[in-house]
Amino acid sequence: MRVDAFAIRLRPRANFEAADLGVRLCQSAARSVFPCYLAVLVPVTALALASFEIAAWLPILVLWWAKPWLDRTILFALSRAAFGEPTRPGDVWREQRQVWWGQLFLTLTWRRLSPWRSFTQPVYQLEGLRGAELRSRVRQIRLGRGRASTGISSAFGFAETSLLFALVSLLAWFAPQGTEQNLTTQIFTGAASGWLDFVFSLGYAVTIGFVEPFYVAAGFALYLNRRAELEAWDIEQEFRRAFGS
Repeated sequence: MRVDAFAIRLRPRANFEAADLGVRLCQSAARSVFPCYLAVLVPVTALALASFEIAAWLPILVLWWAKPWLDRTILFALSRAAFGEPTRPGDVWREQRQVWWGQLFLTLTWRRLSPWRSFTQPVYQLEGLRGAELRSRVRQIRLGRGRASTGISSAFGFAETSLLFALVSLLAWFAPQGTEQNLTTQIFTGAASGWLDFVFSLGYAVTIGFVEPFYVAAGFALYLNRRAELEAWDIEQEFRRAFGS
């Protein structure tokens, strides 16, 4: 890997400083990340909302379960953005076998419940390892970073929940006078009617559409920081840039 080709400056960073770098990377690459992400999120959301007739809680479950699969598209765009390469939905389509279908079963089962999935996903998706070598690599990358990656998951989980309730609470703000109190009670007690369940599902889709790319980017940057620490990428980058080789 030519580390001098990175569009970001590698240096040792504290864990949450590295996560902040990921958020900034996502912001700078938003024109690549969000169109690619929405190209897969919108069809999945439509499929999830179609399950509303089966059970009111099913759309949110489908969206929640599909997150790691959706994250693969985000990570693909971010990994290219780290080298200054733009990504279009067509690029994702051409690489769909590796981006969407690689390790699909594990992505939607065992790894779905991982509290550090945004941190370890680059190992699974980008390093091309298999079997014992892959497991050993994940342990090496995760060593000493489990608490930080779990903290990132918790922080973005709280942000997601807060944004969801903020969005749905707009209904109470704009409700006709005299009905807002009852509507607020339904929202925050969970005693929702059918249409409010649907609004929650739609609000959840909007929420993950905004929050998830930043979560994936934070974990990706923490991964890059760990790689730089293990392999002295920052030193190699400076030497290559200094001597042009």
